[in-house]
Amino acid sequence: MTEPLLRVNRLSKRFGGFVALDNVDLAVTQGERVGLIGPNGSGKSTLVNCICGTLHNETGSVTFAGEKMDGLIAHERTRRGLARSFQLPRPFMSMSVADNIRVPLLYTVAARVGHHVSKAEADARCMELLKLVALDAKAARSPRDLTQVEMRKLELARAMAAEPKLLLADESMAGLSHSEVEDIVQLLLRLNERGITIIMIEHIMRAVMSFSQRLVVLVSGRKIADGKPDEVIKDREVIGAYLGQ
Repeated sequence: MTEPLLRVNRLSKRFGGFVALDNVDLAVTQGERVGLIGPNGSGKSTLVNCICGTLHNETGSVTFAGEKMDGLIAHERTRRGLARSFQLPRPFMSMSVADNIRVPLLYTVAARVGHHVSKAEADARCMELLKLVALDAKAARSPRDLTQVEMRKLELARAMAAEPKLLLADESMAGLSHSEVEDIVQLLLRLNERGITIIMIEHIMRAVMSFSQRLVVLVSGRKIADGKPDEVIKDREVIGAYLGQ
């Protein structure tokens, strides 16, 4: 049996007396598209932060590509191929759109491969990524000049610049129009076709259903469902705790 790319084993996280995660298990295979859903306060962001190393779990473990991540901080996990995008884009406003892509190229990929990435290599990879997200025409512009959906695309391109094996896309579509949501879904599908495993954390169910091969549902820090999307949304506990609200 093939070892999962990501394995989360009995992960728990507390904030004082509040249990944010309660013995959560999760396994994601190479190339899979997984939707992670749940009501506000269900523990989705906490789980993502524990996987990425922004938060440290009290119990349990995270294994990525066969290596234990416990004890590694966020940038060390990124260099091993685990990247995320943020719900609120955080570009370097003093830099151009292109330079926002060059930063992870130079400081993440170079550290992983163990040698200097030349300017020509960085420029070529930068433009490849900007073309992928349809921002190549705005490479020299400031992020301040981008629309909301373009800012989300830049956020995804910045994550992809680290050349991840696994991308956690955290609410990349919040506040977007129907057509913009579809645009982001298609972009994520193209990234997946390139071999990137993706976990989508999202509230927009039409996007989750059209993207995901599997759905995982968290409620009050517990995983209550994990399976095929059409089956999960019919689960009584899911309907009562999430979809029925």
